[in-house]
Amino acid sequence: MNVLKYIVVGFVFGIVLTKSEAVSWYRIYEMFQFDSFHMYGIISIAILTGIVGIHFFKKKNINDYDGFPIVIPNKENGNYRYWIGGIFFGLGWGLVGACPGPIFILLGAGFYSIIIVLLGAIIGTYIYGVLKDKLPH
Repeated sequence: MNVLKYIVVGFVFGIVLTKSEAVSWYRIYEMFQFDSFHMYGIISIAILTGIVGIHFFKKKNINDYDGFPIVIPNKENGNYRYWIGGIFFGLGWGLVGACPGPIFILLGAGFYSIIIVLLGAIIGTYIYGVLKDKLPH
């Protein structure tokens, strides 16, 4: 029963992404062609929400449901790895037309060809797990 709250949040997140057209291949194509501000607006709101939320949790002594303090450590320096990861993420997003979250939403909406993308994401994650100790971090 404890998992139910996560399922509800997932459904709400899926509905918001679908209604905002963030799962639309056409909207993603427009974004990468710099033809529309739509996706950039959605991404900007997400970044702003994250900045405000993390700042709030770091400045206030907020506890989780179990009473333990929420601690968000500062990111370590490592621009190199973020650029490489971002390039791979962006290439995959541009080639496929979906980032990881909408993969499940598209699958739930009946776009079954996205299963190929999901399998590719799982295989890519597995390969990273195998090679991560050999990669520069």
